[in-house]
Parts: sequence; C-alpha cells; structure tokens
Amino acid sequence: MASQGLLLGVLLMSLHGCCAQIVLTVSPEYTAVSPGDTAIISCTCSSSVSTSYLHWYQQKLGQSPKLLIRSTSTRQPGVPERCSGSGSGYNYKLTITGVTADDAAHYYCQHRASYPVTQ
Repeated sequence: MASQGLLLGVLLMSLHGCCAQIVLTVSPEYTAVSPGDTAIISCTCSSSVSTSYLHWYQQKLGQSPKLLIRSTSTRQPGVPERCSGSGSGYNYKLTITGVTADDAAHYYCQHRASYPVTQ
C-alpha cells in the first residue's frame, strides 16, 4: 500500500529593519513527506540576526498565520514538542518530527523585533 504524502509549503517573510533590509531565504520551497517522517525547513538570513528576533509561523488554508516558535526556539503554548526551532547567526531551522496530516500548511520564517505578524 502506498503511503499518503503530505505537502508542506514554505513561504518567505522578509521585513524591513530600521537601517537595512534583511533577506530571508527559506528552503525547500515545498516538501512532500510521509506521515511519521521528519520535516526540516531551513531559513538563511542575508545578515547575521539575533536569535531573539527569529520567529516561525504556520498558516493553514483560510486561516491567519499562527505563531509556532518565537525567539528561535521558544514554543508557544499548545505547540507540540515535536515542533522545534534551532539556529543562530545566519542559519535557522524548524524541525517537525512525526509529521501528521494536521501539519499540512505554509510555514513562515520571520525576522522582526516584535510579533505576532498582522495582516
């Protein structure tokens, strides 16, 4: 029996700072994983950024973005331990272990001194 694949979309959020724009490059752009697998999403910054200002969001179809992880590795209340953030300087990662169908969404990497993001 073929396993059902899940598609995680990764979007990029680049915000202007006070003095210069920091460009965030997220990879892969899309990733297909099977239930139970681990998904790793990378965020590379054009300039070194403080771990305090790197945040991860999840956005499901028809919903507003939800803050998952703030300040690189601090999970928000209700976010399962299987979601974790890591990194420093130029390179950051969002790792989701034991992927489930509920994880199918777009994921945003954000560099900003304040959160949550507003639409």
